[in-house]
Amino acid sequence: MPVMVTMAWLWNQGLMAHWGLGVMALVNIVLVHAAGNVWSDYFDFRQGVDAKDTYGVRTLVDGQFTPKELLRLSVGLQILAVALGLTMVWLTGLTLLWIGLIGIALSLLYPPLKYMALGDLVIMACYAVLPMLGVTFICHEAVEPQALWLAVPVGSITVAILHSNNTRDIETDGRAKIRTFAMLTGRSFAIGMYIFELALPYLWLAFTAVMGFLTPWTLTACLTIPEAMKNIRSVLAYKKEGLSAIASLDEATAQLQLKFSLKLIIGLVCATLL
Repeated sequence: MPVMVTMAWLWNQGLMAHWGLGVMALVNIVLVHAAGNVWSDYFDFRQGVDAKDTYGVRTLVDGQFTPKELLRLSVGLQILAVALGLTMVWLTGLTLLWIGLIGIALSLLYPPLKYMALGDLVIMACYAVLPMLGVTFICHEAVEPQALWLAVPVGSITVAILHSNNTRDIETDGRAKIRTFAMLTGRSFAIGMYIFELALPYLWLAFTAVMGFLTPWTLTACLTIPEAMKNIRSVLAYKKEGLSAIASLDEATAQLQLKFSLKLIIGLVCATLL
């Protein structure tokens, strides 16, 4: 989503020069994130974060794959991502190399950083800031910091996916002797933080539209407010109803992020064509 949003924004600004490279960037970011997710699942299983009685990924817990198989998959995906990334560096320039190296380093270091309550910051960097800056360079041949106006709403909902997961898993993560941001702040603050992370994107789009930083057409993403409110009601029910209220909140938040970003893209496309 951050890649596609950025491509739509570049087109809206008249800065889109290389659609083919944009598609390559989209494929590359999928490979990088897939490798990072599998890598994280491997470490969560080895650390005891994922167990028989925990929610979330069941790939290793249920014996669908062995840890060695998952590790091979992660390494294989990472090799493909690096190969494609180096190809894009060759086609564009060394600026992309530094963005890519930071992204890969954060992807590989994500498990230990997540265990030190830094996962939310890594997600914002890897799923919003770095991809958006990288795509502006790939497609426009120059880094465009203005694209980061869109990093806030897209990144905030993405961070909320992790935060909802960590809020649900406060007790089991504590048993595994790791620390997440939700654990450090406590359940009440974690609930409030999730609400803030879902409200911020809509407030941000309204602010940027009023100030003229982004086209008012980006407000089409506000059509997802009813779904965001549904998620907020779920997290507010957590204290009374327990884990069942937020058991699948991470999945629901991921679906919200997808729909929010797609409507944001539609708004940017409409602003370009109409």
